[in-house]
Amino acid sequence: MTTSSQDRMPARPTARAHPQRWLILGVISLAQLTVVLDNTVLNVAIPSLTDELGAAPSDIQWMINAYSLVQSGLLLTAGSAADRYGRKKMLTAGLALFGLGSLVAGLAQTTGQLIAARAGMGVGGALLLTTTLAVVMQIFTPDEHPKAIGIWSAVSALGFACGPLLGGFMLEHFWWGAIFLINLPVVALGLVAVVTLVPESKNPRGERPDLLGALLSTIGMACLVYAIISGPGEGWTSAEVLVAAGVAVVVLAFFAYWESRIPYPMLDLHFFRDRRFTGAVAGAVLITFGMGGALFLLTQHLQFVLGYGPLEAGLRTAPLALTVVLLNFSGLSAKWLARLGTPRAVLLGMVLMSAGLVAIATLTGQGYAGTLLGLLLIGAGCAVANPAMAHAIMSAIPPAKAGIGAGINGTLAEFGNGLGVAVLGAVLNSRFAALTPVAAVSLPAALASAQGEEERRRVIDAFSSGVESSQLVGAVAVLLGGATAAALLRRAERAERGEEGEEEKVVG
Repeated sequence: MTTSSQDRMPARPTARAHPQRWLILGVISLAQLTVVLDNTVLNVAIPSLTDELGAAPSDIQWMINAYSLVQSGLLLTAGSAADRYGRKKMLTAGLALFGLGSLVAGLAQTTGQLIAARAGMGVGGALLLTTTLAVVMQIFTPDEHPKAIGIWSAVSALGFACGPLLGGFMLEHFWWGAIFLINLPVVALGLVAVVTLVPESKNPRGERPDLLGALLSTIGMACLVYAIISGPGEGWTSAEVLVAAGVAVVVLAFFAYWESRIPYPMLDLHFFRDRRFTGAVAGAVLITFGMGGALFLLTQHLQFVLGYGPLEAGLRTAPLALTVVLLNFSGLSAKWLARLGTPRAVLLGMVLMSAGLVAIATLTGQGYAGTLLGLLLIGAGCAVANPAMAHAIMSAIPPAKAGIGAGINGTLAEFGNGLGVAVLGAVLNSRFAALTPVAAVSLPAALASAQGEEERRRVIDAFSSGVESSQLVGAVAVLLGGATAAALLRRAERAERGEEGEEEKVVG
């Protein structure tokens, strides 16, 4: 007896679109925007926090990292909880926790209170990032998914770009706590809208909770992200980084073993047998690798080499996010995806991103025009490839597992971004150390040690060369990743068509 493709492939949703789906998307996108903003908004408040709370450098590090560590560690667990207990319930809980954390953070009187509040916001953020995408998959029909996911992705890009700008504006007019209290009206609006508009949905099978899997994934991912975050500052061979990385490898390996042995896994490892899923996973990691690493290096180049202030540097990187927003909100990226198909769309997006990185690496000596060209190319590439890969990931997973699919998508984004900063930052530092005429571990230290204007110019040239080398490494990685992802997605499409043909023969 021949097994039909329906037995092997996840069933697609057949429910009609929710009549108020675009209004719901607007509200949950606004809530998601506040979550993404808080990944970057605190950076500009560091001087104020140092003065008013007497924060030490280690306190500042934990204020920033507590949010991202908790959020990235809980993404898979949050997605699994949404599938089991209800996405509307978890979305409501995420908004409430994020709002409560924002209130405590805005009124904090000590560094310890602020760190604890940021950790609480991370819990709410993990629930929001996973449930918003899962809800999108439930309220829209499959043919509307690309456009809806494109808008969802554009909101994330807008948040990363606007975080420093919003933070700088708020600090010029209010005290530092206002950057957190501004979240409260958005949370209140979101809670009202979710309660009244969003339909409840969850996994109808009601599987047992995988408590050990949730614990292992949380510990493993938190340790992995901590090692990536701490590596550039502490040194990749430091005991702190090596222990965190070692714990992450051991715990995540045991997590994979546990998930493969139990009948009710939180993360079904059979997903990775789907070429469409593995191709999208490879692409998702590398697109965030290139974008995260490029922005990390570019902001340093704009400030240290070209002499722009933090706010002006943020403004000059904004065209990247604005390009993503324009192409996705206008529906152009969704139209390109429908016309090209997922494999070609992913390949086109990654080629554009790679070209943008090359432009930034080779044309920055010609002023901001070369940098602007690179930003526009990267933005166009992200607008095309990112929604295509998110759609591929979510489409390869059964609708009942939409929450865990969103958790996987978010975890890949966190991992790829951190990996891009770590790897491309390491290339920059290695190249800079080899070329700089003075002994120093950073550009500011090298400039302080330089004797005379000529030596200072050589130091800056060494740093520029390091940025160029690292951007080119990123360009090659993104291009190879795009080709790999497109090939896997193409093979998956051919396999699905072959299975459909076999099924037609059997029926005939």
